[in-house]
Amino acid sequence: MSKKSLRARALDILSRREISRIELKRKLSPYAESEEEVEKVLNEFAERNWQSDQRFTESFIHSKSDRYGTRRLKQALAEKGIDASTAQTFMPDHAKELATAKNVLRKKFKQPPADLADKYKHMRFLVYRGFDIDTINQAIKSAWGDEEHE
Repeated sequence: MSKKSLRARALDILSRREISRIELKRKLSPYAESEEEVEKVLNEFAERNWQSDQRFTESFIHSKSDRYGTRRLKQALAEKGIDASTAQTFMPDHAKELATAKNVLRKKFKQPPADLADKYKHMRFLVYRGFDIDTINQAIKSAWGDEEHE
């Protein structure tokens, strides 16, 4: 059985899903003889637009923004090597984020908080999901008051 080339490994990885440059580098490094070899493949793939951090970022945000707030999305993207300015380009606007916060809140908790302890539980849940405090307060105030549940 012949050894797979670095280029073939990269194509296999990218054929399955979008991936950031840093993730691809991390996956290819164990199979490379030198860092220059990995960089050469990464540069070729970027030139041909086979690997694109912008496309990866857009895809990632599109798939996760219906469950998480911008803080959580930015943190996850930073861990994948995406810079803040690229991430900000594709982030949902405040109105969409508020709608998402209301939806996840109504899905998790079937009714509004009954007391202060319940309210804090709702808030902790939304903080964990990556929403900022203004969005959280607005969502808790209006999540169950909306007549049209999106």
